[in-house]
Amino acid sequence: MKHLIAQVNIGNLFNSPFGKPGGGIGDFVSIILSNAVAFAGIILFILLIVGGIMIMSGSGSSNKEQVAKGQKAATTALIGFLVIFIAYWIIRLAESIFGFSILSPGF
Repeated sequence: MKHLIAQVNIGNLFNSPFGKPGGGIGDFVSIILSNAVAFAGIILFILLIVGGIMIMSGSGSSNKEQVAKGQKAATTALIGFLVIFIAYWIIRLAESIFGFSILSPGF
């Protein structure tokens, strides 16, 4: 009988590919890619709030440099999210054209 101290088999408990035979780095990358759009959305939200605060505080104090920094932060956040969103849909298109699964691995 094995004595396991503070070890949890996450493969069975959380339906994770890790800890199961056949799961590897490909499954790990698929999990990361499938959650990239949600993570990018959270970062977009935070950067838009920070950029908006910078724009408002710069406008109130007539500081044009801070307004420009706020606009640049908001614009950069939107462009970055757009790049990730387009990349996600290119991957989905490649999945449907070539018939294999990248973002949803077979667990």
